[in-house]
Amino acid sequence: MDHLPTYTRSQLALRNGQDKPEVWIAYQGLIYDVSQSRLWMRGQHYEHWAGQDLTAELADAPHDDWVFEHFDPIGRLL
Repeated sequence: MDHLPTYTRSQLALRNGQDKPEVWIAYQGLIYDVSQSRLWMRGQHYEHWAGQDLTAELADAPHDDWVFEHFDPIGRLL
């Protein structure tokens, strides 16, 4: 994972499905591109918004972190 580019929270925030077409989320220091997921259309997934670190919010989700196995990390969050 050391080869992945790093992004700031500000750069992540721009990939919210509104400001730019990319839909990115962060979890445990890694950034995932979920643009192709139908569950993240327009940058929203239930009460969660893209462009954020969702690590703390996973406890309230109806799934565990296995869901991130469906996406390859594209970067690391600074």
